[in-house]
Amino acid sequence: MKRVSQYITNLFLRGLIAIALALPYAARVRTMGWLVQNIVSPLAGYPKRIRANLAHVLPDLPEAEIERLCKAVPNNAGRTLIELYSGKDFVERAINAPLHGPGYGALEKARADGRPVILVTGHFGNYDVSRAALIAKGHNMGALYRRMSNPYFNAHYVASISTIGTPLFEQGRKGMSQMVRHIKSGGVLGILTDLHAHGGTRLNFFGKPAITSLITAELALKYNAALIPVYAIRQANGLDFEIIVQDEIPHSDAQSMTQAVNDGLEALVRENMHQWFWIHRRWKNT
Repeated sequence: MKRVSQYITNLFLRGLIAIALALPYAARVRTMGWLVQNIVSPLAGYPKRIRANLAHVLPDLPEAEIERLCKAVPNNAGRTLIELYSGKDFVERAINAPLHGPGYGALEKARADGRPVILVTGHFGNYDVSRAALIAKGHNMGALYRRMSNPYFNAHYVASISTIGTPLFEQGRKGMSQMVRHIKSGGVLGILTDLHAHGGTRLNFFGKPAITSLITAELALKYNAALIPVYAIRQANGLDFEIIVQDEIPHSDAQSMTQAVNDGLEALVRENMHQWFWIHRRWKNT
């Protein structure tokens, strides 16, 4: 039954994606945002999950703001999804995004020195904007991804994000081996680390314990890589982005470095609440 359910879900999502891809880029992104906000989100129970997360970490948030986020968060997720399926159209937007911040100098210095870089990011704005932009600027940029639980959807999703750039490394033994070779060669690696991580460490996020992977910091320490957080903020028109490169995280210990990453993301989310994926179960089993 699970496979049947996954197959039907995949057909439904593929149908929505096909409808959106038939439209010009701007209309496509806006339409997919609307479809996910108004059709997918209620069916998937996203408002309930968003409310639960907000009640857990921000119990005093006004009801009006909660209502806004229950609409705006799925809208951003829908826009992100169709952007990742939009290939060249999306890449053209991404490479025109302003790219700056206190860590940008450290990123360029690492490239000049042949030093590997771990770029840590999260499910905020659109997480693949930075990858596309840095590839266009000549960085040897790879990314680690987690296989989706729906195998039917995963197959075409990975094909789509591959059009943005390669190499991609699937989480697992083979992918990790490929990833390590990439880092050792002085490459840049992008990793999303704001999901609940089985076997991770209890760190703080929005003042509450959140099980967090230490992998980015551990890799940075092991291979003397620069650990730099980077995020793409969706702009007011809903189509363009600004890429912010936060300060390089100084090497110390993996737990302290990862907490610094959490703190930097939290500060950015507080300024742009609707752009983080509150639909995830970030604080489960804590």
